[in-house]
Amino acid sequence: MPDSSSDFSHLDAAGGARMVNVGHKPEQQRTAKAEGWLRCRPETISALRARALPKGDVLTVAQIAAIQAAKRTDELIPLCHSLPLNVVEVEFDIEDTAIHIRSSVSMTGKTGVEMEALTAVSVAALTLYDMCKAVDKTMQIDGIRVTEKIKQ
Repeated sequence: MPDSSSDFSHLDAAGGARMVNVGHKPEQQRTAKAEGWLRCRPETISALRARALPKGDVLTVAQIAAIQAAKRTDELIPLCHSLPLNVVEVEFDIEDTAIHIRSSVSMTGKTGVEMEALTAVSVAALTLYDMCKAVDKTMQIDGIRVTEKIKQ
């Protein structure tokens, strides 16, 4: 097990949790992208496409929830920095048995935005799950991951 702060940036020399000091880092344009899936029955996808789900326009609600969550990641994940995000984009691809969720988050700052991109995808998936659970008890959230990090 590592025993110094050089091994893990969120641990101090004694192994305690700490917030990383990014004060010395230069301001840079940073973008992170993430993706994930909500796997569901074909009948659920059909109802979604027909806008026939009991809770209405689930994609718009999930998109708004994802954007709000990305903006508040620091309140959800301990030790995350509060970040002035420039943009949060959330897109959905409706597949035969899944909803593919993608997010892109950008800002100019001293630390990355991958946690915000992951949070956006996660909360979009959770929102879709919540809004579809009355018609599909088989749904699974799957494959949430960072797909790209850009620092300029």
